[in-house]
Amino acid sequence: MFMEIGQYLNQRLQELGIQYIFGVPGDFNLSYLEQIEIDPKLEFIGNCNELNAAYAADGYARLHGVSALLTTYGVGDLSAINGIAGAYAEQVAMVHISGIPPLHAVEQGALLHHTLIDGDYDNIMNCMREFTVAQTRLTPANAVSEIDRVLKQCILMRRPVHIQLPSDITHLQIKVPKQPLDLSRPQSDPKLLQETAARIAKRIKQARQPVLLIDNEAEIFQLTDMLQNWAERMQIPYTCLSTAKNIMNESHPLYAGVYAGAASAASTCQLVEQSDCLIAIGPRFTDVATAFFSHRVSVQNMLYLADSCLCLDGQMISGLDLAQLIQAISKQTLDDQPRTFNPAPKPSLQTQQIEENTALSQTALWQQISEFLQEDDVIVAEVGTANAGLSGLTLPVTAKYLVQPIWGSIGYTLPALLGSMLAATQRRHLLFIGDGSIQLTIQELSTLLREGLKPVIFILNNGGYTIERLIMGENAKYNDIQNWKYSQFAQVFSADTLHQAHIVKTPAELKRTLAQVHQAEELCLIELQLPRMDAPQLLKQFAEVVARYDYGEYGYKQLVEQNTPPYKKAI
Repeated sequence: MFMEIGQYLNQRLQELGIQYIFGVPGDFNLSYLEQIEIDPKLEFIGNCNELNAAYAADGYARLHGVSALLTTYGVGDLSAINGIAGAYAEQVAMVHISGIPPLHAVEQGALLHHTLIDGDYDNIMNCMREFTVAQTRLTPANAVSEIDRVLKQCILMRRPVHIQLPSDITHLQIKVPKQPLDLSRPQSDPKLLQETAARIAKRIKQARQPVLLIDNEAEIFQLTDMLQNWAERMQIPYTCLSTAKNIMNESHPLYAGVYAGAASAASTCQLVEQSDCLIAIGPRFTDVATAFFSHRVSVQNMLYLADSCLCLDGQMISGLDLAQLIQAISKQTLDDQPRTFNPAPKPSLQTQQIEENTALSQTALWQQISEFLQEDDVIVAEVGTANAGLSGLTLPVTAKYLVQPIWGSIGYTLPALLGSMLAATQRRHLLFIGDGSIQLTIQELSTLLREGLKPVIFILNNGGYTIERLIMGENAKYNDIQNWKYSQFAQVFSADTLHQAHIVKTPAELKRTLAQVHQAEELCLIELQLPRMDAPQLLKQFAEVVARYDYGEYGYKQLVEQNTPPYKKAI
């Protein structure tokens, strides 16, 4: 069977379940865009810029599993690279397709636009190697094998890949296989798998207090249901790192809270750090997940289980598939008697009596938001005050929490919202984003309106970069931004589109607004006017730790001394 190269790539993307391709057109990808245009099963979503497109693809993949991004060579690729790097850091499967100059120009080193005019066509590929797990430049001879190889690596490793598609070969016919793309995971060595599972099962059986410590890899590789069932059958308590917010049932009696080193609740900290068998599922002990490396986990008592990498009793074991291993462990422990676990009382949300006509505060905001959230909501949170506020809430069991805690690229969430909405149009989507963040990517609101999408967007307007002010420079000009009329942007971008716009200054206004937008059938834009230095307590504590870590104790003291009130007044 013969098929055009671009059509074959489209067919394979469809086999991955991809329906939307995000990106920006350019002369080197127009021939491929023509093939997307006529494909009834694919739709190109044109974004305002390539960085936003990468963020949108990231958001789509976090709900759908994998996404596709299309840029043009050089300028488009490098504009998108920050978003691709974020996907790599956070283990998001993304297929990056770059329309590159014609193959004959590449082979001859032609001095073309969008290049460095040095005849080198490997420099962009070299950049992309740093942020992708597989790369290729397609030719008529390698197109079939390379497309299949790279796409499979994307799925197996759950990270971005990079495909260069020359503009002059997209419509060339090649012979293609009839069978679908093989996405089966490699089978683990049966003997090694059973021996390792038996070792782990024995350790768990002998332990006085086994505990599960779960990171986001459990969701990335679709292990959460398996782990939940296992924990319930064995009555093993489970905790999560902050980077795995709400991937497990936070309302379950076995859930013992978020482990974040010294920033953990005392009962959670004691449970994890005193466990004689800590079953750690893909943990990455980053600064943000451990309150800057304040965790005190015993290496001797930890069973480190990650995809294709395990550490047991100081021994590294490679080549075992994590899902297959957990299944094998579960079978090995089928006859084990459930343990008795007496959970510590879960702290209830501390509510305060708030005067409804006083200025809106972070405390009043999150108390009302906790009651506003519903099952199946997709909750998108920008890193900063939004994520800090939502992290303190127990979310509905089936809600999806979307945040970029590790890469933490400012402005990520608005374009990511576009992607998440296209991945799950039937769910209600809520975005919580700061005024500083939304100024980077607000153009993508126009794409949301163009696509007829109807999220509820909360803009936390606290007059600049509050998270940075808490770290350093409370009154410094570098933390100031121009105040915009945020509630009017939907009108600016799409004057004829029905939408709701609200400005909220008091708890009473927030209560009325939430009631109005609760079942809204149009896009809702809500500007929350908050005091400049008001922030969740968690963020205030985090900011001081960041400052001491970043600048050192001496530097921190010097900077604090320089930023005394007289100094600020002098400025």
